[in-house]
Amino acid sequence: RRHTRSGPQSRGLGDVYKRQALFHDITISMGIISLVQVEFDLTVVAAILAVVGYSLNDTIVLFDRIRENFPRYRKRQPVEVVNTSVNETLSRTLMTSTTTLLVLLALFYFVGEIIHGFAFTLIVGVLVGTYSSIYVASSALLMLRVSKYDLMEVEKEGAQLDVRP
Repeated sequence: RRHTRSGPQSRGLGDVYKRQALFHDITISMGIISLVQVEFDLTVVAAILAVVGYSLNDTIVLFDRIRENFPRYRKRQPVEVVNTSVNETLSRTLMTSTTTLLVLLALFYFVGEIIHGFAFTLIVGVLVGTYSSIYVASSALLMLRVSKYDLMEVEKEGAQLDVRP
């Protein structure tokens, strides 16, 4: 029997955690940029928007793995499922972040002064986003006591009609 929910809770708990992680990434990145006193121009705004996309992608990859693993490891506790999921995606996250950082460091050191704010903002954002995807997002998921029932597919109304010829 499938678990069903209705109302605002059925939209997916992942949205709450993604917003929290994105808010964390932008706040920390902007704080570091203001501490270092990087000139805030359009390139920095573009970099912050790129950080949002980068962090959102990393978080989606992790949450998708968690969603896949909950049915697979039915008997395990949520903490164990989340830990397994983080470990399974950790190498992918670190390799992606490392290669991105190599390119950004090349941009920062070998390209002109005009691009320094953009490259620095992205370097900070990638570091913060990687930290956030691994530690903040998964911890927030556990703090809000996610369970396998929260991540199961919702039974669609009229599903019987879809299978008829």
